Amino acid sequence: MAMTVRPVTAAVGAEVSGIDLAKLDDATFPAIERAWIEHGMLLFRGQSLADDDLLAFSRRFGELDPPPNQERGRISPPGYPDIYVVSNVLDAQGDPIGALGAGEAVWHTDMSYLDEPPDASMLYSLEIPPSGGNTWFCGMQAACDALPAELRRKIEGRRIKHDGTYNSGGYLRQGVTPTDDPMKAPGAWHPAILRHPGNGRATLYLGRRRNSYVEGYSRAESDAILEALWAHVTGPRFVYEHVWRKGDLVMWDNRSTMHRRDPFDGEARRVMHRTQIKGRQKPIAYAA
Repeated sequence: MAMTVRPVTAAVGAEVSGIDLAKLDDATFPAIERAWIEHGMLLFRGQSLADDDLLAFSRRFGELDPPPNQERGRISPPGYPDIYVVSNVLDAQGDPIGALGAGEAVWHTDMSYLDEPPDASMLYSLEIPPSGGNTWFCGMQAACDALPAELRRKIEGRRIKHDGTYNSGGYLRQGVTPTDDPMKAPGAWHPAILRHPGNGRATLYLGRRRNSYVEGYSRAESDAILEALWAHVTGPRFVYEHVWRKGDLVMWDNRSTMHRRDPFDGEARRVMHRTQIKGRQKPIAYAA
């Protein structure tokens, strides 16, 4: 079967069919990379990947980052330090085998609190609960194109503080002092509107809402601008809800998307293996 790419929404995401990622050849990969840059998120259904296969595909996009230092440290499968386990499952001793539990994970961009955030992330489904745990994606380039002129004027040429105190599940990162003051929180300043290095398009870059701050404004002014931005970008026309199946691999561009997770029954099992492609440069501000 020849490879096909079918958009899942106009704003973000595409499903790629006719591909066995465990047997991917060099001639096909450039088309996958182009689709990823164009659509921001790619879905590959029905994959059967060993951890070595997941790593081999991930490394085609660049050097890998180690797993993030989450609330329980870096949790990886034995012998695979570049893979990060996302799970609510407990081992025989009652210890978590992964991170982020079964609760809701809020809208965010992965590790944008770093000066050089990761370019991409991949999530491969090994065990799926009967319901819940859906992952939502938001197309930040389409949202940027549709920004009301007055709101865009307020953020053009400005930076936003990206907080590193808490992860997307609301857990305090290991070794971090808790705070809800954006001026004291660890993190990085990035352009509110960046130029995507792959296609040159303008894209909103918000990171996550908690402890965020728009430079040059009072706290009240910044909060009002951020509330308006988040209400805009998470509107129905910019988002896609992914209902997981076992064997799904989903990869997303952290420079042009945000994502979040629905909660699910904590008694059900959910096991995912995740990789992260290292960022190759700091986010660069978009200049029209």
